[in-house]
Amino acid sequence: MSVGLLLITHNQIGAELLGTATRMLGACPLATTTIAVTERDDPDLLRAEARRCIDALDDGAGVLVMTDLFGATPANVAACLGDQDNVRILSGINLPMLVRVLNYHRLGLAALADKALSGGHDGVFACPAARPH
Repeated sequence: MSVGLLLITHNQIGAELLGTATRMLGACPLATTTIAVTERDDPDLLRAEARRCIDALDDGAGVLVMTDLFGATPANVAACLGDQDNVRILSGINLPMLVRVLNYHRLGLAALADKALSGGHDGVFACPAARPH
């Protein structure tokens, strides 16, 4: 058993992040689905699709749901899943978070969610200005 991963994002952000992370690592070790949300989508239909994805992804270890922007439609769709004990929802997905999740795919749901959060925090840096030559 392993945790499933559901990415609910604006447009193709989730698919692009997943594709990039998979190319970096050579494989995607988790059962993963992406839902691309557009301004034309019906939120009720998206919620129903998200629930179907949770059912399909959960093999008994739970599902980590990651969204791009807290308070926006993808996160609001994900919020409807929060009433389930087998689901953890994180918002603010970035590439360091996703790479961390895929690298630690053997962890349980709670520990994997913690790894994702630490990857997000630890993966953000203020880069020093370039010095002229």
